[in-house]
Amino acid sequence: MDISLRWLNQYLTPGDVTADQVDHIMTQAGMPIEEHKPGLEGDTILDVEVTSNRGDCLGHVGIAREIAAAQYADKPRVLTLPEINQSPLGPPIGDELKLENRVPDRCPLFTARLIRNVKIGPSPEWLKQAIESFGQKSINNVVDVTNYITLELGNPCHVFDYDKLAGGTLIVREATPGEKVKTLYAGEHELRSSDLVVADAERPQSLAGIIGGHDSQVDESTTTVVFEMATWDTVSVRNTGRRLQIRTDAAFRFERGIDPRSIDFAAQRAVALICEVSGGQLAEGVLSQGAPLPEDKAISLRPDRCDLMLGVTTDPTEMADLLNALSFKTTIESDGTLKCIIPPHRSHDVTREIDLIEEVARARSLGVIPVQETLPVRAREPQTSERAMNTIARALTGLGFYETITFSFTSHKKGELFKRAGTDLVAVDDDRRKAEPTLRPSVLLGLLATRHANQSARTSTPGGIRLYEHAQCFAQKEGTRETQEHRSLALLIDVPFEGKKAKHDDIQSAIRVMRGSIDTIVQSVFGPNATTIVEPAKPESAGYNPDAYARISVKHEDSTTLIGGFGLISDAALKAHELDQPLVGAELTLATLIDAYPPRSHAELLPQFPGIERDLSLIVPESTRWSTVESLAAELALDKCVGWDLVGIFRGKQLGDARKSVTIRLRFRDDERTLRHEEVDPQIELLTKRAISDLGAEIRTAG
Repeated sequence: MDISLRWLNQYLTPGDVTADQVDHIMTQAGMPIEEHKPGLEGDTILDVEVTSNRGDCLGHVGIAREIAAAQYADKPRVLTLPEINQSPLGPPIGDELKLENRVPDRCPLFTARLIRNVKIGPSPEWLKQAIESFGQKSINNVVDVTNYITLELGNPCHVFDYDKLAGGTLIVREATPGEKVKTLYAGEHELRSSDLVVADAERPQSLAGIIGGHDSQVDESTTTVVFEMATWDTVSVRNTGRRLQIRTDAAFRFERGIDPRSIDFAAQRAVALICEVSGGQLAEGVLSQGAPLPEDKAISLRPDRCDLMLGVTTDPTEMADLLNALSFKTTIESDGTLKCIIPPHRSHDVTREIDLIEEVARARSLGVIPVQETLPVRAREPQTSERAMNTIARALTGLGFYETITFSFTSHKKGELFKRAGTDLVAVDDDRRKAEPTLRPSVLLGLLATRHANQSARTSTPGGIRLYEHAQCFAQKEGTRETQEHRSLALLIDVPFEGKKAKHDDIQSAIRVMRGSIDTIVQSVFGPNATTIVEPAKPESAGYNPDAYARISVKHEDSTTLIGGFGLISDAALKAHELDQPLVGAELTLATLIDAYPPRSHAELLPQFPGIERDLSLIVPESTRWSTVESLAAELALDKCVGWDLVGIFRGKQLGDARKSVTIRLRFRDDERTLRHEEVDPQIELLTKRAISDLGAEIRTAG
């Protein structure tokens, strides 16, 4: 940002700082001077490299505040704020002007003042010279004041010709889709509902926070001026400016944040100058609407923490003096900590203790921080989260999966297929992303795109291609802008088959492979005692086949945790990605898996006596789940039974329609002696009777 040395010295006492001194001070404060340029009549223009978080330094007063606070300057200087010389007030503003702020969430504060009997003409020489020293064209005395205030205090403002406002009204609102606004010098633009405007009773008169309107501009015929100063949502200003490709000094400052508490002083300064240069009279009162003003925020600073972070010792009293010089109201508490009240002009970038530590470093000079010739490095084991990811990656690689890294964007059509109920897609409004402007709601979209690339290249592997990826998913709560972002682990495998079409058994086989892969992941992070629970459910999105989807939970240490779901990819999703191959997909919540790591297990002595295993084959209805058979065995608490496993499932014509055979293998053991078969027979008989009565089972074999 360019600043005038002559102008800068107006706010310093004594005002004799030189260009080289400003260069030294600002460089030590972390904002070096990029260039010295000659100005008008012997002035010097300095190009200050202002970082994006320091919106308070986008005005001469802000830079002067930094120079006055610098303890390493050649001599002490005091910040002198500009005086406000207010003339007598005229009739109340409410008699002529009305204000309505319909969007206080996007316009935290909007203020309007009325100045009557203004005489528009050339600016006085001091004002004209100040404006033209920055390469700006002097327009007239009133408009030049608004530009002057922007350069002086960093608070953009605007003036309207009152007589050109329909209904004597200002309305802050969202634009109506399709309506147009003709700007001062950036042409006419068609607006969207996401754009903010300041309108009169009939049409928009300015693009909020960006540029004024052509139809209500102040010119030689103006006699009554409406002065506006406000603050706007930074994202709204940035989005509208980028879309319409309009860059202004006002937007540049609003994008970096302006605290509404700074508006009153800046507005009073501006209207006093307008009255001075135009001979106008300020109406009594101010129209002001918006959200409640933010309260002062206090942050504690631990001196020992500051010394540790900077590597240099600073006395707590000196810390307080440095921070007070930067307008932080600082006191030393009884426990030795510093309590700092954040000034309004720093509320956007000073939010934590570490920010205050940075201020101490800047005020002392960044040059006092020692620079070590060598840095001590201590090797430590990887973080738990990294170890968990390595464990999962090794498990999946061993199962034949290939890791992918895919793009975060997709098309709106594909995104809709994997959008969860109660959410909306997140999209960017950028010409560079016309084809794929939507952030992925599911990592499976990237895997499906990869599978299509493999299909196009005719790539294949024995047993089918298996892919996985862990990455962010994006959505927002339906009807709001509340972001819902989380990391997912997605898996995708082929359904291998022979012939022209996959058979039912082929699909079932692939689903079992996916289930086994998920079991491996669960046991690798939860431990060998964790149990995977699969429950048929309705899919969360249209990306899955509604008749072949299940939720996955993990039972571990007396608690059950939902970790995701898996199922057959729907025909609609396959068609959208132009895939010929039936696929099975899964998506697991990565945070839950990482939180469970490391796996917990315990060691047991090997059995001292042999056990007995018995297989029981039950012919049950097709709808009977394995979990139901497990629950029945657990409920009976069979004597000396130490566990059971699923041996297999058989279907055949000899069993009848909608029937299947489920074989369970039960293990029995006594820790103190060898069991006899006649002791196990009653337990098998009990399970058999209950299976017949509770499950409608027939006994196929028992032995």
